[in-house]
Amino acid sequence: MKRMPLLWIATICCALVAEAKVTLPQLFQNGMVVQRGKPIPVWGKADAGETVTVKLGKKQVSTTADADGKWRVDLPQMKAGGPYQLTINELTIDNVLVGDVWLLSGQSNIDVTVERVYPWYTKDIDSYENPSIRLFRVQNETSTHGVRDDIRPTNINWKPVTKQNAWLFSAMGYFLGRRMFEKSGVAQGIIVNSWGGTPIEAWISADSLSKDYPTMVEKTRLYQNDEYVRSQSRANMLMNQQWSKLLDEKDPGKQQDFTAFDYNDSNWQKVEQFSMEWAKNGGRGIVGSIWLRQHVTVDKAHAGKPARLLLGTLFDSDVTYVNGKLVGSTGYQYPPRRYDLPEGLLREGDNVITIRFINKYGTVHFIPEKPYLIAFGDDRQSLNPLPQDVIPLSTTWLHHAGAEMPSCPSADVSLQNLPTTLYNAVLYPLAPYALSGVVWYQGESNTGNPRPYERCLTMLVTGWRQLWQQPDLPFTIVQLANHDGRQQTGNPSPITPQTAPVSHSGWAQVREAQRLVAQKLYNVELASAIDLGETVDIHPLRKREVAERIGLCFDRTVYKNNKVKLMPEIVSTKVEGRTITLTFDQPLRPNLAVCEFEVAGADGHFSNAAARAVGSTIVIDSPIDAPVRVRHAWKDDPTQLNAYSLAGLPVGPFEQKL
Repeated sequence: MKRMPLLWIATICCALVAEAKVTLPQLFQNGMVVQRGKPIPVWGKADAGETVTVKLGKKQVSTTADADGKWRVDLPQMKAGGPYQLTINELTIDNVLVGDVWLLSGQSNIDVTVERVYPWYTKDIDSYENPSIRLFRVQNETSTHGVRDDIRPTNINWKPVTKQNAWLFSAMGYFLGRRMFEKSGVAQGIIVNSWGGTPIEAWISADSLSKDYPTMVEKTRLYQNDEYVRSQSRANMLMNQQWSKLLDEKDPGKQQDFTAFDYNDSNWQKVEQFSMEWAKNGGRGIVGSIWLRQHVTVDKAHAGKPARLLLGTLFDSDVTYVNGKLVGSTGYQYPPRRYDLPEGLLREGDNVITIRFINKYGTVHFIPEKPYLIAFGDDRQSLNPLPQDVIPLSTTWLHHAGAEMPSCPSADVSLQNLPTTLYNAVLYPLAPYALSGVVWYQGESNTGNPRPYERCLTMLVTGWRQLWQQPDLPFTIVQLANHDGRQQTGNPSPITPQTAPVSHSGWAQVREAQRLVAQKLYNVELASAIDLGETVDIHPLRKREVAERIGLCFDRTVYKNNKVKLMPEIVSTKVEGRTITLTFDQPLRPNLAVCEFEVAGADGHFSNAAARAVGSTIVIDSPIDAPVRVRHAWKDDPTQLNAYSLAGLPVGPFEQKL
């Protein structure tokens, strides 16, 4: 019998060692933050039967991988501190802090970045760094085939807070981390797991949904054919490419170069910015492209200086030029148009701004109540306050038709909007990573069909708690901000404040569902943003103020500080003839004319009602006999809301039986 060469033996041994290497979920990275005061779960994969030893600081636990190679240990709870080294057999994770960990989930108002809100908080963001606040962003992914073991790798892995690291991170997460660090003084781990435009059902497990909404789950099963999904996605990409190619071929502005500084636009038609008639043909919005130009005079003192062009917000996409040079483009309606103009671009005398609008549906338009100007000086990036040295843009533009096109057919399957797909791919793999609490900010995408929202939100909270095996896991639900969505559609309406009661408001119904869930579930609180929104922007900028209200909720649920006052809640009602008295759990700001209150009789028809705040009560003078219901701020955008607690928190939207 031949002896095996020593080199072969060494090679085989090395291969066996390599095969036996322990692997960890993506959450376990250098710089991670683990939860203080609770057992610390650590889990992963190894060879079946392999011994796995986990050590953090002075805590050490061993286990054996099961037949499938899965293993988990729960390290004993630890006090806040660090940095520590976490070792799992041959693996080492450095710079581990023990503190508080928060999971923020939902749709685009969680997604909104620090870069987006920066003009509202320029000096504050510029001056702040904190190595004890660590940021982790879950990479977007979907699954129609059931739950996954792990999330995708991400570029933001427990990075410490600096302006650069936070720039494209969630503003809500950034400000919450800062707020909670200032209150607690311990390390903060912020996990952001959100996806703009997604409905609540995408974040709920199939087991939960199948009980009440089995057809939702069946809908997702239709998309379990990966070949079909790939072909549809490719078809959508090819159609968009073909549509854009034909648009460019037909567009006179591309052939004649409407962007050139010296282009002769003297025969272009003058149009008013907000009229929108220039964007229609036969009363319907023109699909395709439209060109606008505006001449701006710049004096000698400003010529050649760097500046920032603010074009408010536009529907839908734009490509913008100044003096023939491309300065920016945005592919969809929501982001603000803030285009930096480099030194030397602006010249003394005449300058030309050219916008090429492109839209595949609806009507091209400018969003009102936004800044349209050229800003100079060191404060040109600020919106709070607005820059001092500015050249306002005219509301009169020169207009030329582009290319009119048919609507672009779409084969996009948008898996992220299907039930369970996000729960499967990006929520389930995070458990059982120990958390202090969860922030849920979502609902805008369910306002079109609000009826199931209360039940779905209840499923979500209870289902996530079951997944983490933590029945009292603290949740803070952010109640939807005020917003008039008519300006963000393809066919906007003039801005007219809603003063009369409305027969239907999907936004109000979702807010009420959020309130009722917070009211009935233990350790769930409601942070209202009803006075922090913007009429014309579904992504309001005041994220620090919302984060402060979220923090107040966690002060109560996590830190058990019952002295903290949250939004006023009704504790009793009384009706005497036409006088309704609502008693709240705390004193209110005195006000002889609080607005946005409505009452209804047995017929269900609501009427506006005069009301006043006195002490801890709001006294309503009913315009009808025998009132049976009262509601407050029951509109998409209740702009007249002015009832507040002494602590400065609004009396939120509600509907109450009397």
